[in-house]
Amino acid sequence: MNKVMSNKFIIALYVFPALFLIMLLIYIPIALTGYYGLMKWDGIGEMTFVGLENYRRLITDGMFWTSVYHSFLLAAFSALSLVGYLVISLILAGKIKGANLLRKIYLIPMLLSSVAIAQLWLKIYHPTNGVVNSFLMSIGVNNPPAWLSDPNIVLFAIFIPIIWQYAGFYILIYYAALKNIPDSIIEAAKIDGATPFQIGYKIKLPLISNIIKITIVLAIVGSLKYFDLIYVMTGGGPNGASEVMASYMYKQAFGSYNFGYGSAIGFFLLLIILVITWLIRKLTVSDEEIQY
Repeated sequence: MNKVMSNKFIIALYVFPALFLIMLLIYIPIALTGYYGLMKWDGIGEMTFVGLENYRRLITDGMFWTSVYHSFLLAAFSALSLVGYLVISLILAGKIKGANLLRKIYLIPMLLSSVAIAQLWLKIYHPTNGVVNSFLMSIGVNNPPAWLSDPNIVLFAIFIPIIWQYAGFYILIYYAALKNIPDSIIEAAKIDGATPFQIGYKIKLPLISNIIKITIVLAIVGSLKYFDLIYVMTGGGPNGASEVMASYMYKQAFGSYNFGYGSAIGFFLLLIILVITWLIRKLTVSDEEIQY
């Protein structure tokens, strides 16, 4: 009995530092965010308890719901882009010439910071000297669009560098999963007369389905809380046309010094992410996992 208690104490001793860091860096900040969301506070002076007033304000805040719509639109585009990443990974895993070089090229955006990528694409989208508009003018387009100043297209112009930024990350995940499939399974399928398309669709994809589920969650959750590149490139403008939940939260907390309302937005964002993650889990769970 003493030996069992001693082993449990040793295990607890090893686990405690990790639990302490999780509590300190994750759970306590989440609790404080929920607490601040019940307050009226400028970040410096005295806090005033206002109950659910900040959350009631969310319901009638048109710009907030616009930012929610933009965040979900970005999440949808990010999820759809996974199809392209998966196709590229299937091609790279098919032992084509130059696959190693292509993998390195796709990983380049991962080596750059979001601020560097934002500055790069600001130059690309420049209305007069940018690569995009220079090309359009060279083929006869006299009035190319102002990509980051037009409210009708700025959001989609922002989506392109975001999707480009994370291409290498997801391609690397899919490629590693595909390379872990035993060659014997692929060879058996070829002997049975399966075409490359059938091997990819009916054999490879089912075998990495769990990895695909994980990347869907990562893409959607990451998009819902995305902030840095959008803030550097447009600051949520023009007139909120590229505002997302994270940038709107930042503006309310650190721009308007309304930390109570900003915290309420942050806590609401957390709840949305939890619900979305739960729904994805429920919708993608397999029969084997349910039985388990």
